[in-house]
Amino acid sequence: MQQILEDILFDVKNQPNTGSIATYIPELAKIDPSKFGLYLKFLDGSAYSIGDSMETFSIQSISKVFATALLFSKIDDKMWDRVGKEPSGNPFNSLVQLEYEKGIPRNPLINSGAIVVADMLVDILQDPKVDFLNFIRYLSSDQTIDYNMFVFESEKNTGFRNVALANFIKSFGNIRNDVNEVLDFYFLMCSLAMSCQQLAESFLLFANHGVHPKSREAIMTVSQTKRMNALMQTCGFYDEAGEFTFKVGLPGKSGVGGGIVAILPKKYSVAVWGPILNAKGNSEAGMKALELLTTKTGYSIF
Repeated sequence: MQQILEDILFDVKNQPNTGSIATYIPELAKIDPSKFGLYLKFLDGSAYSIGDSMETFSIQSISKVFATALLFSKIDDKMWDRVGKEPSGNPFNSLVQLEYEKGIPRNPLINSGAIVVADMLVDILQDPKVDFLNFIRYLSSDQTIDYNMFVFESEKNTGFRNVALANFIKSFGNIRNDVNEVLDFYFLMCSLAMSCQQLAESFLLFANHGVHPKSREAIMTVSQTKRMNALMQTCGFYDEAGEFTFKVGLPGKSGVGGGIVAILPKKYSVAVWGPILNAKGNSEAGMKALELLTTKTGYSIF
């Protein structure tokens, strides 16, 4: 397996780059575009890695999976009254569908949906910012994980479209708390800094029927985990979910920080980081690496 990863590293490093890093968030524009790492963790405890797999980066929209899982585990199907389960077919920050669908976002893995999830978490968590961080630390068994406050401030100062999304949803009554409080929490979630190793560890939950692989606690039911994996499969890559399914064949989630995490149920989780994004906002190197991984190993859901 290590040799397969070394071959993937060689192939990825030698493919031409056609995209760019996410410069619209000023703090992300400072990242070295040549960075690349991959961490593969099996449920049997074995692990393999290449490149910059231990270096932390801004996970951005990958945090939406954690937020959705936390909310789903606490209020179950009631969450679907306020957010849908369908692929968007549009960019992650699109305002278009909200007009037609009266403020109900298509799914919780696009910006509008994650803002509504953040609003619901503000309702039910005693201290949302602390409780959310503690949830991530528990999933990954790593107390060093933290928010990157430079990224948080950068997003807060430039996130005008997200402010528009939140206020637009508020106008339909689908945000119940103060918009600024909800947005602060949302931007903070996106600012989480994690490494490929930490992400792979934390996503083992979704490969293990909702059971924490170390503590053996059932955080989600088998049914909830199945539905979370279905969401990632159909909605985890914005308007490129079909392409990811076609090429890679794993449930997963991307973020504009250049990260991608994917899982093979009952087998493994894998996290990859490459800051250069394609036109859809997904990591060029990450997409290629995961396509090569499932091709070379034969491990996918199909």
